[in-house]
Amino acid sequence: MTGAAGDIAVIGMSCRFPGVPDLAEFWRLLLDGRSTVGTFPGQRAADANSHHMSHPDADTLNSGSFFDSVDGFDAEFFATPAAEAAAMDPVQRLGLELAWEAVEDARIPASSLAGREIDVVVGTAPSGYDLLRKLSGSDRDDHYAALGSSGALIANRISSLFDIRGMSFCADSGQSSSLVSLALACDRIRGGAVDTALAGGVHLIVDPEAGGGLANLGALSPDGRCFTFDERAGGFARGEGGAFVLLKRLDLAVADGDHIYAVVRGWGVGSGGASTRMPDPSPGAQAAAVRTALERAAVPFDTVDYIEAHGTGTRLGDPAEISGLREVFKETGRSRRLAIGSVKTNVGHLEPAAGMAGFVKAALCVDRAHLVASLNFRSPNPAIADFQRDFEVPVAARPWPGGPGRPRRAGVSAFGMGGTNAHVILEQAPERQTSPDAAGQVPGDAAGSVPWVLSARSEPALREQAARLRDLVAADASLSAADVGHSLVSTRSLFEHRAVVLAGDREESLSALDLVAAGGDSARAVRGAATEPLGPVVFVFPGQGSQWPGMGRRLYTESEVFARSIDECARALEPWVDWSLVDVVTGAPEAASLDRVDVVQPALFAMMVSLAQVWRSLGVVPEAVVGHSQGEIAAACVSGALSLQDAARIVALRSRTLTELAGLGGMSAVAAPFDWVQDRVAQWSGRLSVAAVNGPASVVISGDDEALDRFAETASGEGVRVRRVKVDYASHSHHVERIRERLLADTAAVSPRESAVRFHSTVTGGPLDTRALDGSYWYDNLRSMVRFGEVVADLMRERGGVFVEVSPHPVLQVAMEEAADALAAPPVVVSTLHKDDGSAGKVLASLAELHVRGVPVNWKAVFAAGRPRRIGLPTYAFQRRRYWLTAPDDTGTANSSGANSGAADLSSESAVRSLVCAETAALLSTKNAALTAAALAARSTETFKALGFDSSMAVGLRNRLTAVSGVRLPATVAFTYPTPQTLARHLFSLLEPQALDAPEPVEEVSPESRSDDDLYELIERGYA
Repeated sequence: MTGAAGDIAVIGMSCRFPGVPDLAEFWRLLLDGRSTVGTFPGQRAADANSHHMSHPDADTLNSGSFFDSVDGFDAEFFATPAAEAAAMDPVQRLGLELAWEAVEDARIPASSLAGREIDVVVGTAPSGYDLLRKLSGSDRDDHYAALGSSGALIANRISSLFDIRGMSFCADSGQSSSLVSLALACDRIRGGAVDTALAGGVHLIVDPEAGGGLANLGALSPDGRCFTFDERAGGFARGEGGAFVLLKRLDLAVADGDHIYAVVRGWGVGSGGASTRMPDPSPGAQAAAVRTALERAAVPFDTVDYIEAHGTGTRLGDPAEISGLREVFKETGRSRRLAIGSVKTNVGHLEPAAGMAGFVKAALCVDRAHLVASLNFRSPNPAIADFQRDFEVPVAARPWPGGPGRPRRAGVSAFGMGGTNAHVILEQAPERQTSPDAAGQVPGDAAGSVPWVLSARSEPALREQAARLRDLVAADASLSAADVGHSLVSTRSLFEHRAVVLAGDREESLSALDLVAAGGDSARAVRGAATEPLGPVVFVFPGQGSQWPGMGRRLYTESEVFARSIDECARALEPWVDWSLVDVVTGAPEAASLDRVDVVQPALFAMMVSLAQVWRSLGVVPEAVVGHSQGEIAAACVSGALSLQDAARIVALRSRTLTELAGLGGMSAVAAPFDWVQDRVAQWSGRLSVAAVNGPASVVISGDDEALDRFAETASGEGVRVRRVKVDYASHSHHVERIRERLLADTAAVSPRESAVRFHSTVTGGPLDTRALDGSYWYDNLRSMVRFGEVVADLMRERGGVFVEVSPHPVLQVAMEEAADALAAPPVVVSTLHKDDGSAGKVLASLAELHVRGVPVNWKAVFAAGRPRRIGLPTYAFQRRRYWLTAPDDTGTANSSGANSGAADLSSESAVRSLVCAETAALLSTKNAALTAAALAARSTETFKALGFDSSMAVGLRNRLTAVSGVRLPATVAFTYPTPQTLARHLFSLLEPQALDAPEPVEEVSPESRSDDDLYELIERGYA
């Protein structure tokens, strides 16, 4: 099967070689024609083993392409306990990192892969870490040794990392392992088993002396360089590193708009069988693999421009490879010369990962339309007759043209020492179709604020992420803010430590990234950590007072969601008002005045309902609502308890009826506690009342004008500040009783309904069944005291939560902050718009505050209208620390036979208990030197875990007790007998079985001891 459904796209790649941390540096290395070959680092030699290399080919074995260190790993990122990280073969660690980077390079959030049928196929071989495990003595008590060995666990760990459910397979066919892995993955995709696969190869050399067998074969280059196809060819230089690719069915990749490096058209894998004597290469078998790949690709050999050869530079290997290709020449009638080269001249021979290294090089060349130099070529190997007649080794980088009628095509070969050969055909990706208006448009408020969202598993990694992004943006002035922002939220997974840069102009954005990189924050660089559960999202709707002229002007032009909602509110209000809502909220010159109560209340209702829609569109959905006075009408509508039509009717008719109270009274805000205000108001009983309690020291009173004035005089005399509210009517007082019958008649037709969003009533002071929001409730809402402060304080105290004031200006935020400050863990409080900033950028700033604290938000909605592109971004900034097995010094305990220098006293149960306590103290001394055997004897009934043991210590204790007592004990003995006392009793019973009349009961292990973060869970299930 060929064509889009049968071909396979390479949509993500990663690699790492010595001095080459990523794809960009690898391409630079290839373009510059440089090599990574050097000598084995001295510090690593000390880590590898404790003795000097004695092999006669020591200099040759020490030459190659080696990392400065392979002991670093970001165990926190991969949620790996320290003991397990140290036990892991470093090829596992490298494989995890490269797999993650390949997925990020594909511009896919890693979290989006979870649960999918995606294969992981990896080519690798042992690194020699198990030898170090034995030399260090950790093989005696290392629970993680089985999990830390290489083999299948590399692929399995990657599948676990992404929670993907396809085949997880580790291939070992020698030096062709990784290309065979890729071919197997392609078979699975073309066969329909999966549509996506991760394929890769990794290789590390813990002990260079392990290459002695290759030196004995004469396969290693004496001077440490690989002279592929050159007259000086005498062997290869070993190399370390790895590469991964993410593969996807081509038609799906095109449909999803993925960046496609190249297309895998065909592949062939076969064995040489008995055609030659092992390990001699078989030209015929190699030719067969190439022919199979061409047939499956359905392309003529004459259209292949370049072969990334196996190209080891060995005396037998190079002539055999050329001989095999010449067979293909003859069979296909190819007449033109073929460019050929080998990445081994740049990075050495990565053995099981070599094929993938060559594949990534070829894919980069195809993608970037350049052929790069193959190093160390001066004149052809004389064992290859007429080499230059059929072949050309590029000695300098040059353009590689291609197009729809003549796409760039390359072959990649990898041959195993045992005779397993693989060949893959790569082709230039199809032209990507893009609409002219789809790239780089800025969403929302144009030059205002475009969010750049970063996250990491740790605060240092977050800072480095910001620094990497800053370098990327600074280096490429063509990047649009929208493309960067969209790519950050659509191609990256979300972690706990977060920052949002609200990018304005280019320099401002770079400065904000610098600030985050330095650990700072500002209004343009919001930072936080989403480490604790937050509780429900609560939308809070104020009453009157948040209005200002033109309060919806900018947002009406910037937000389609807001504008659409305002228009819907206008239609709902139209039967009841004689003015234009749109004119009022946008501040049109001919608009009705906000000084009119019958204008300001419907206008604020429409603003709040529409702002709530904006929040919902951004992923912030309320679990509860609270309204203050008339804000309860918006709260009821937003919760779904009232239809928009019913809510519009209530707010329009009620505010119109309020005009009948104009001039008869007023309201005043008092900066004092409720009890103080209530005590003073009693002096004017029947004329004044408490209208609202907003917070611990924020109260509103309502009533007759003269009484309000006299109250203010009294309060002033006691040093209490009182301020008249700019209204000429007295809501929440006896004045409202004059319009009771009118209000009940106007709201009689209202039909409230049950709502899934909890409605916390500031009339009743608690949660309310929304079916009770009938006409009588809306009269009570206007007549009764507003118990806002009580409701909010109760919500914050009982459930924490996130409080979003949904209004054109924050008027309740201070009161909510006061309530929050009284709590040990204050909840998050944010506003929406501000009278000084009614833009979409202000909403985004509040959205950023919520996001960095852990509230789920929908950043993608911010970019949807502009249709920006997914661009390549820096991959995750791993924060590596040293995790390595080392041989103990003479004072260490790993190989000690026990804490007691003389013969142990095992004559009584108490003596055995003293021994167990002494050995336990010796193991714990590395953590707590003050914990002596005598101190432990007094705590012998506590569990080993409570005393500070982890699972590896439990096995260490078993080893020490076995050495002292001569009694064989299982590795799980300190789990089965989880205290020094019960373990001593059990050990003594094995020493003196005749002393026991009946089987000893095993102490039941508490649930707490089964939750050990290290490996107690595995012990319980019998895995150790």
